[in-house]
Amino acid sequence: MRPGASVTLSLRDLSSTWLSGLSGPMADSTFAARTMSSRLLLIDDDARLSAMVGDYLRNAGFDVTTAGSLGAGRERLAAENFDALVLDLMLPDGDGLDLCRELRANPRTRSLPLLMLTARGEPLDRIVGLELGADDYLGKPFEPRELLARVKALLRRAAPQPAGDEVLRFGRLEIDLGARMARLAGQACDLTSHQFDLLVVLAQSPGRVLSRDQIMDSLKGHPLEAFDRSIDVHISRIRAVIEDDPKAPRRVLTVRGAGYVFAKKQDADDES
Repeated sequence: MRPGASVTLSLRDLSSTWLSGLSGPMADSTFAARTMSSRLLLIDDDARLSAMVGDYLRNAGFDVTTAGSLGAGRERLAAENFDALVLDLMLPDGDGLDLCRELRANPRTRSLPLLMLTARGEPLDRIVGLELGADDYLGKPFEPRELLARVKALLRRAAPQPAGDEVLRFGRLEIDLGARMARLAGQACDLTSHQFDLLVVLAQSPGRVLSRDQIMDSLKGHPLEAFDRSIDVHISRIRAVIEDDPKAPRRVLTVRGAGYVFAKKQDADDES
């Protein structure tokens, strides 16, 4: 290979020698100390791939547990607490989408950062996964450093923020920046970390039309390529939980050909 050439490797082609020989940010002691307490669960039925990915992420300072089936993954999730989940879509005893749906329906795991892996290349698979609550989506084969970057981004977004009392209020909708929680009429809204961040970007510029590019620029730390192609899915999900009628939204409005706008006045009591 000529000097400077780049290549995307399938994890099936990686060797343990290559993994252990990584340097740079992977070996940075400061980063390792910061991430050592982060516990990741990897559910994938490919034992060789799981071993390589597990070693790679451990070298980055993460505490990694692996499971080879949905059943084994469910047992781990029931018995232990994890900071993030990397989930394969196709497993021998079921579909990863089923587990994703279960996790989002359970208050204990509703906010667990979830990255979905799949060899399927159809956009519909990605859209369905995001609609069911996955925070990110990565197709196989993939560059290991991209997986690491996406996991780190998920954990950054989910990390507790410094205590603060700033709450954005729009009629019955409250967006608590310190608690990273949105409430509608006092009831918590079921949003993933990505969706909450997107809602904040819109809510911090009420009445202003934001293009997709402007939204992307504001969402620092997100895996942009995947997020760009799914932004409409996230908007749809946000509307499903903050709008009285998602088909006739009053809070997050679409401006055809331009982008989205967060309405300044949203409830009847705001218009008096």
